[in-house]
Amino acid sequence: IEALVNAEIPVMGHLGLTPQSKNMMGGYKVQGKTLELAKKLFEDALLLQELGCFSLVLEGVPSIVAESISEALSIPTIGIGAGKFTDGQVLVLHDILGMKSKEYVDAKFVKRYSKQYEDTVEALKNYKSEIQNNEFPTEDHSYAMGPDLQESLEEWKKEIKKILS
Repeated sequence: IEALVNAEIPVMGHLGLTPQSKNMMGGYKVQGKTLELAKKLFEDALLLQELGCFSLVLEGVPSIVAESISEALSIPTIGIGAGKFTDGQVLVLHDILGMKSKEYVDAKFVKRYSKQYEDTVEALKNYKSEIQNNEFPTEDHSYAMGPDLQESLEEWKKEIKKILS
């Protein structure tokens, strides 16, 4: 981290549930649920700030832990599943918009604000049905030519048919 910061590359820290390490953490589980683990998160947060992180994501940690860290740091904290006491909030856009099937189990901290997966499936079914039933496209969805060109094109189509036969 220090080397990146010294190279003027901005670094945002990330503590708690880190999805890329989920297998080492026993899956998608809340982190920092014991006093010992909460203290470790707190110490790591202070260290990340000291090393030069410009901000810190706290993911999947108890609200009181995130609040304690946020109060202690001078850099902004961003929470995802860390309660409301961080400096900012983030959720994955696909989760907010409900872009995953209902079989997908959301994390406790996810709130779907839309049902885009279901709406998308329904829209595609309707589209397929209208194509199969010759209901789409209609004249409303097609381009026409002016009447003066229409007659010339009809003559041209007849010439093409002669050439092709």
